[in-house]
Amino acid sequence: MAVQPDDVLDACGLPCPLPLLKAKQALACLEPGQLLEIRATDAGSWRDFATFAEHSDHILENREQRGDTYHYWLRKAGTADR
Repeated sequence: MAVQPDDVLDACGLPCPLPLLKAKQALACLEPGQLLEIRATDAGSWRDFATFAEHSDHILENREQRGDTYHYWLRKAGTADR
């Protein structure tokens, strides 16, 4: 993914549901429209982030698995004043 995230959350080694909880905290610190990259090693996070995006206004821009690490790009809900 060529887009530079506004913040990166390293949730590697954290068990479910901590990657998602930490991501929610990180999103709260971002401005609407900003992009958060999350890295996690918990396999359950693949389902958790998809479900979270479906039930929230945040957008799961992309997700991919690189070896044992899962990468997610979440865009905070709202519009950016750019």
